[in-house]
Amino acid sequence: MASSPCSSVNFDSGLEIKTRSVEQTLIPLVSQITTLINHKDKPKKSERTQQAIQRVGQAVSVAVGRFVAVGEAIAVENEELKEEMGMACFEARRAGDAIAQLTDVGTAVTPPVDGRTTVFSDRTGMVKAARMLLSSVTKVLVLADRIVIKQIITSRNKVLVTLEQLERVSTFQEFVQIFSQFGNQMVEFAHLTGDRQNDLKDENKKARMAAARAVLEKCTMMLLTASKTCLRHPDCESARINKDAVFHRMRFALEQVMEIVTDARPCGETKVLPLSIYTGIKDFKSNVEGLREGLYLLPHQALSGQLEAVVERTEDFTDSAYTSHEHREGILQLCQLARQDTDQLITDWMEAQSLNAKEATEEMELSILKTCQSVYELRRELHKVAVGRAADLLKLHAEHLPLRALKASGGEGNLEAVAEYARTLGEQKEQLVETCRLLCHVSGTEPLEITCIHAEETFHVIGPQIISAAQTLALHPSSKIAKENLDVFCEAWESQLCDMAVLLREINDVFEGRRGDKRAYVSLPRPGVRICYLSFFLQEQSTIAKLGLELRLLTSDMDTEVEKWEDQEHDIVRQGQSLSSMAYSMYLFTRMPPFQQVKLPRSTVTTTAHRTGLPSAEVLSA
Repeated sequence: MASSPCSSVNFDSGLEIKTRSVEQTLIPLVSQITTLINHKDKPKKSERTQQAIQRVGQAVSVAVGRFVAVGEAIAVENEELKEEMGMACFEARRAGDAIAQLTDVGTAVTPPVDGRTTVFSDRTGMVKAARMLLSSVTKVLVLADRIVIKQIITSRNKVLVTLEQLERVSTFQEFVQIFSQFGNQMVEFAHLTGDRQNDLKDENKKARMAAARAVLEKCTMMLLTASKTCLRHPDCESARINKDAVFHRMRFALEQVMEIVTDARPCGETKVLPLSIYTGIKDFKSNVEGLREGLYLLPHQALSGQLEAVVERTEDFTDSAYTSHEHREGILQLCQLARQDTDQLITDWMEAQSLNAKEATEEMELSILKTCQSVYELRRELHKVAVGRAADLLKLHAEHLPLRALKASGGEGNLEAVAEYARTLGEQKEQLVETCRLLCHVSGTEPLEITCIHAEETFHVIGPQIISAAQTLALHPSSKIAKENLDVFCEAWESQLCDMAVLLREINDVFEGRRGDKRAYVSLPRPGVRICYLSFFLQEQSTIAKLGLELRLLTSDMDTEVEKWEDQEHDIVRQGQSLSSMAYSMYLFTRMPPFQQVKLPRSTVTTTAHRTGLPSAEVLSA
């Protein structure tokens, strides 16, 4: 994966950028700073060029002013950020003014002979101003991002308080009133965390957030019916067990969201994924291929040790009662072949070292190719076994026969039949849990590994909850609430099977190289969306819209001028284009959805988005 534009230069801001919205807003600034740092000459430009650059410099200063106004409004509404935000805004405004002054024709030096003027003669001053602008704007954006985190934490705290109230209610009337409030709070929390999930740069955190939010979404309806059932049948032990399990799972999911949002874990623990066969093979292959460039970087036993660790993990496949004899033998044979090829590679490797070779010999190169091929064949066989078993299970359980039987026997009050079908569902659950574990081994990416683990945990938890709900119905066969409760848990099981089918397709896509990138989503706080800003901004809507149009037109004017300028002036052209794009991007950030939008031609908007690396105006205002 290519490195992010925002990570290519060190600006000593001391701030880690964790969201796409902050990164995308900074891309034009990073481009400009990089251009300035690499600018060594002081070319002379025509008067027309000078005037164009001056207009861009002034536009940047104005755009920075608007941008700073948003930051200052955030500071007013959030006392804990007031000092930091105020300082960042002050530095940004000062840097914007400095850039405008340095690009002012009136301050440039004019030679007496050719009538041309030298711009950016103070290279050190321009670089310093540009760096200060980037650093201060980055800090404003990161501080604004803290507001989003604060909103999520506040929303989660409200949910927790109401959740505790729901757990203690003793009457239907009280429950209905509190659950109505709880539902509204969960909707707000879902929106905030959904935006955050899509905005996260770290794909692993994004997958973990998706898993936690899926639990909360399904548990909300479970909580409703489980609580109602417990209120209707207060002396029923199975109903109480069913309800307690839902509350426990919701609290756990809420804590997971907080860990992701705040980037913190209790007692300083670090979240580490269990090592999968795919990861083991990838690391092993990387070390094998690395021998081409470094014969003396690894001890010989390192490769054999890595391979044995991979082989040991294949026992999850070979020791399974659900793996066919044919597949078991195939996996064992491929493991043995990989061992033989690795042993031969180590022999050739030692021989090359004894000859003091500086690079891999022909024999060693052949062994490297054979070893990589053998572990690839092993990975392909394991993928075929895991995916094949998952597909077979999904087909086998497509009719949901154990669920239907539990519903029927529970409705008839037949406790013996419920116990029998509960054992059948338990066996199905064990098959699904084990299959999810095998899929995790061959998933191909860490985010998919996280999704496999989530699926495994979901089947493991919901299975017993279905059984307790069925037992409650069997004890109270005429209870409509108990029947509704069982239906909800069965629907959650069926939904997870559908999710597993989607997961299976994604794993296949990764294995066959068909996985594509998803569109980035931005969730920075925007005026009029999550934070109620000062009335100043509402009164300034037409002014800001006009500024945005002027900046866009100015960029178009610069593009037209580019075609007329000489080749040796390309460096200053790039600076002018970048400054103009940066200014327009700042305008997009400060624009508020309630404002009347300036309807630019679609081609113009697309061109701007392509040049700056930012989403189009329509996406930002969505």
